[in-house]
Amino acid sequence: MSASASESEAEESPDLVCQLDNVQGMVDAFTTVRWKRHQDAVVELSEHGVVLIVEETGCLQAKVYLQRELFVRYEFKGHGRPRFGVSLGLFVDCLNTFSVPGKSSVIEIQYPGPDMQLLVKSVDSLESCIYAEIRTRIPDTVSWDYNFEPAGSTPISFTVKVCSFGFKCNNGSTESAALKEAIDDLEWPGSSIQISLQPNPPTVTFRGEGHGDLQIDFTYYVNTDLMAAFQCDRQVSYRYKYKFLRATTSNIPSTVIKENRGSKLTIGRGGLLKVQHLVSVARPTTSHPRIDSAGYQQPSRIAYIEFFVKPEEDEDTTYD
Repeated sequence: MSASASESEAEESPDLVCQLDNVQGMVDAFTTVRWKRHQDAVVELSEHGVVLIVEETGCLQAKVYLQRELFVRYEFKGHGRPRFGVSLGLFVDCLNTFSVPGKSSVIEIQYPGPDMQLLVKSVDSLESCIYAEIRTRIPDTVSWDYNFEPAGSTPISFTVKVCSFGFKCNNGSTESAALKEAIDDLEWPGSSIQISLQPNPPTVTFRGEGHGDLQIDFTYYVNTDLMAAFQCDRQVSYRYKYKFLRATTSNIPSTVIKENRGSKLTIGRGGLLKVQHLVSVARPTTSHPRIDSAGYQQPSRIAYIEFFVKPEEDEDTTYD
């Protein structure tokens, strides 16, 4: 083969060819950041893995990190970090057609195709093959790039288990809900949610205001089954738009909640809120991962999901 022919073939080779043996895990991860029916996403490829980015009006951004170790095959030949835009809903619906309940299906993803499509096909059967092409577009410019910095020498964070727990409202009654349901209970039309942390006693307070008010307190030492970790060396308080805060938890699939991996919330400089979830993309037979010393599970085959929520700027509610 001539050198020119080899160069031409290299230019025509796809940026990425990868295979994954747990389609449902990818569906769950992408569903978690799908807070609107019609929603566009930007997909970024690199030698380290795949990142899917979605955002809303410069106030809310979410990222799904799929590290290359999650794939059974990962061949990246692109230059730099190629990006493309895609309909998130269409992508999720397409992946769902490859997911079979109770079975670990293997799919192959390739980008780009001959017409810049995203190509998906099943590769675990010699008798049949499911094939799909998803039209991509020139990606939109990400309107803001977060610069998450700790708000001091000690990171202000807490890890909450996502399974059912008991919490006390300010009227003394006890309710049972998941973290996402607790946030749902704070809803008032067009309202904001105030999140406050104090070191003594170690407590996290969610407060919603509207026609009335509702306050939910999570005390670290009391609700040991609720909070797996807590770090705070001073009192802080910030307000966030309810619709943005709710988007960080409202679409977590029930299968992810049942795994109870926990959700970590961290408040950075200027009140920027980071919410982290873990979604398993391991084969269903993989044993349950262990919990690390910080109370946050670090299994080897997981998708990292991060939400970034900007605080309201109408008032400074940080206590010095």
